[in-house]
Amino acid sequence: MATKYQNLSAYNAELMPDKETVSEQSYAIAVADWNPQITHTMLQGAIDTLVLVGVKPENIKIVHVPGTIELTFAANQLMSLNKYNGIIVIGCVIQGDTPHFNYVCQSVTSGITELNLLANSCPVVFGVLTTNTLQQALDRAGGKHGNKGIEAATTVLKMANIVW
Repeated sequence: MATKYQNLSAYNAELMPDKETVSEQSYAIAVADWNPQITHTMLQGAIDTLVLVGVKPENIKIVHVPGTIELTFAANQLMSLNKYNGIIVIGCVIQGDTPHFNYVCQSVTSGITELNLLANSCPVVFGVLTTNTLQQALDRAGGKHGNKGIEAATTVLKMANIVW
């Protein structure tokens, strides 16, 4: 994760799968529209990175959902199509004054973990920010700690191309 100690938005292009391989692959991104100033910036970072590495823009499916809790359902529906090499979920949950934050974070984390345990060949990458403040989220969505959308894209590419 991007922190004050490490910004993973910068990556070594030589360690990414080759362009010939990824140019034939398809990816999906489910993005929550709650906190759009954060999530849409992360979405653009993910799209730009996938294209830069060689994924054809027409091979990137974007699905918008209302909030972070809906990401698990969207990822499950996308997985059921059996047409994507990998899926990214992008969301942002900012701590409030009630325990709602804890329930949302736990639900989506458990849901995505469960999908990954069930998946045979389609990784679901967790690109969800869970921060205490709006500023922390901004810092991780194109701010001083990079763009977690870029990190999610590099992760999905690497995970989808693990060769056994």
